Amino acid sequence: MKKKSMKLSLRLLLVLMSITMIAQSVLAVNTTDAGEYDDWGKYMGAGIALGLAAIGAGVSQASIGSAAVGMLAEDGSKFGPALIFTALPESIVILGALPLFL
Repeated sequence: MKKKSMKLSLRLLLVLMSITMIAQSVLAVNTTDAGEYDDWGKYMGAGIALGLAAIGAGVSQASIGSAAVGMLAEDGSKFGPALIFTALPESIVILGALPLFL
């Protein structure tokens, strides 16, 4: 990985972690009259999980897709493994969507 992209990734990770920490502290302070917590924190957490899973799958599919195209250009009989390796990161998004239903 290039040094510039590593710095950008680290900055993005720090921003997302700070947003998550702020949301958790706001959720802990904000209570209703009955003493129960609001539900928006659960939805925000599920949205962050789904968004980060989608970003991770997109980054991984970028390199896997280009490698699969190169493999198919050299040997056209490897279409099955290329398709499997290209579709594998999508399971990350499905696992990221799991908190939406819990």
